[in-house]
Amino acid sequence: MKASKSIKARAHPLWLAYALHRLSGLGLALFLPLHFWVLALAVTNPGQLDRFLQLTDAGIVKLAEFGLVFLLAVHFFGGLRLIALEWLPWTAPQKSLAAGAAAVSFMVATLFLLKAI
Repeated sequence: MKASKSIKARAHPLWLAYALHRLSGLGLALFLPLHFWVLALAVTNPGQLDRFLQLTDAGIVKLAEFGLVFLLAVHFFGGLRLIALEWLPWTAPQKSLAAGAAAVSFMVATLFLLKAI
């Protein structure tokens, strides 16, 4: 009986928003070392940086950038949701706000992808 209750709780939109916020934070944390390495190339080895930046014209990299911007937007709006949970009296419309934050995140990432293409 407890297992079905646990599964039902995990299907709740706010649990999914929590999980997406955690996963987006993990994805961003995994990306940061690569980002800092590329930034260091600008100072230490500009030639290698130029070769690396040529790779960014590939379609798969643009798709990965879409994913990265999506993770950033999801994490940003998830953080705003958490701040609202802490500071505001939270009521039933929070599901709509969480879904709206995910939709806005997807829209921001899609606009970034369309501009990159």
